[in-house]
Amino acid sequence: MAEINNIPWKYLDDFRGSEFKGEWPTFPELLRIQAKRNGERPCFTAFDGPGDSKRTQTYNEVLANVTALADWLIENGLKKGDRVAVMGKNSPEWATAYLAALFASGIVVPVDNGLHEPEVVNIVNTAKPEFVFCDDDKAFYYKNNCPGVKIYSLNPEAGERYVYNLKAKAKPEPNEPATEYDTAAILFTSGTTGKPKGVMLSHRNLISDGFIAQRNFNHYNTDVFYALLPIHHAYTMQAAFINPLQTGASIVFGKSMAVSKLLKELKEGKITVMLGVPLLYNKLLSGIRRGIKSKGPVVAGFLAFVSWLSYMIKKVFHVNPGKQLFKTVLEQASIYTIRVAISGGGPLAASVCRQYNAMGIDFIQGYGLTETSPIIALNPVEHFKSESVGMSFAPYEEIKILNPEKVITKKGVEEVGEIAVKGPMVMQGYYNMPEETKAMFTEDGFLKTGDLGSIDSEGFIKLCGRAKNLIVTSGGKNVYPEEIEDAFQLYDGIQQITVRGYYADDEKTSEEIEALIYPSDDLYKSLGFERNNEFVQDEVLEAVQKIVAKVNKNFQAYSQISKVTLLKEPLEMTTSQKVKRNFVPKTY
Repeated sequence: MAEINNIPWKYLDDFRGSEFKGEWPTFPELLRIQAKRNGERPCFTAFDGPGDSKRTQTYNEVLANVTALADWLIENGLKKGDRVAVMGKNSPEWATAYLAALFASGIVVPVDNGLHEPEVVNIVNTAKPEFVFCDDDKAFYYKNNCPGVKIYSLNPEAGERYVYNLKAKAKPEPNEPATEYDTAAILFTSGTTGKPKGVMLSHRNLISDGFIAQRNFNHYNTDVFYALLPIHHAYTMQAAFINPLQTGASIVFGKSMAVSKLLKELKEGKITVMLGVPLLYNKLLSGIRRGIKSKGPVVAGFLAFVSWLSYMIKKVFHVNPGKQLFKTVLEQASIYTIRVAISGGGPLAASVCRQYNAMGIDFIQGYGLTETSPIIALNPVEHFKSESVGMSFAPYEEIKILNPEKVITKKGVEEVGEIAVKGPMVMQGYYNMPEETKAMFTEDGFLKTGDLGSIDSEGFIKLCGRAKNLIVTSGGKNVYPEEIEDAFQLYDGIQQITVRGYYADDEKTSEEIEALIYPSDDLYKSLGFERNNEFVQDEVLEAVQKIVAKVNKNFQAYSQISKVTLLKEPLEMTTSQKVKRNFVPKTY
């Protein structure tokens, strides 16, 4: 368990008073400190050179590039507090533009590269950035709709507009330095219709959260982080970008989820810390399990026993023999070098967590939201609970359950209610939305997360689901859709499932459980059918219902799925692989 004397930011004391004067350094102060500590160590790496070759920048080189771009921004009119939007695929250029905006005392606005043009325009019209750095294939969004915004490129082909070619003619007079309490970033959580919510996070919010999270997960300047998920998202930004900058570790920027590209970067990048969402880890594990199954029942049975034994040894003795026992399997999956894998963005099935730990990879879950920078809980590597999304960071934050209700679970009675948090990582508020900001906080200053869950005596949090998704049956029982959805994570026949309530009678007095299911290609293949053949959907539905029946056995009668609806096409997802629940499904 993380001890009170585990202070990952202790080294900052050597620079306090000289490089920075506050409780926490700002981003410019942090990068300068790391250049002094780890100047010649690798900082940014990307596999986007000729023939997907590797290119790497040291901490000294990153600092020089960031400083040069910050000077150019100031020379070209950026004032303290002005906004700079950054939108593009993960890359060293993206990270350089992000940091340069902060070095110039500006505010960075990371924009989701997967958004459609109207959504981007809505965000830009709200944030009103002076500059935009983006990939060239999205530049027309701004040219067509945002007069006055200065648009520059993250792509080398752009010539003089390319981020690394922007140089000040002379050293400008610097802007007043930002303090730790100044806003560093505005992260927009939506932008489709109406006024999008921009979460304002200060230097203190983001820097403190990164360091405090390290109490439950120690990492080092020898680690190599894999920034594969979109880096505009608070989870990847904190865990795979800000965190490694705090220890002098290296960051490999992944641009594509294509399996061949992913495996190449994992292997050649010698990744030691991987960040992912449940969907990604489920896919990797599914491939590993298929490979084991193909070796025959005897080998598969033996490995299942070895897996169980390895997991028990780790839980009891805190020693993990799995890395050697499963060496061949891990090498074939290109994940042998991974020391720690972290899952976020939603609860992961406990069985998946156990399997990775059994194979020798320290696999832990975290929990948070954009409004908390985002991490507010993380399972300690040496004392994890597979059914928990993480342990709180007491005494550096406070977590409590609002309006708790006693709920009977397999492990006894739990007090479930809305999770609320207070600490230095909690946002400053929503950009230009004082009423919405006020509504997010309790009278005693706790941020209401909107998530339902419980917290045990050791500070471990167990999530049930979002409060707004809660289903209440006619018998007054609470059903959490996410818990049911999680139970399907390792069934290869189902690519996507979303659970919701429906009314079984015209009087709308009895709400029951419906599952919207998009079957996988594997299921159609196993049945010998083409996906778009409407004449075989009865057979497909029957196969899906068999899977549902298996899962139903694990739930109480009131929370069992009573209606299955097949989807013609998958529901739209966010770039962090969450289903957008405000959908109109196309069904059979």
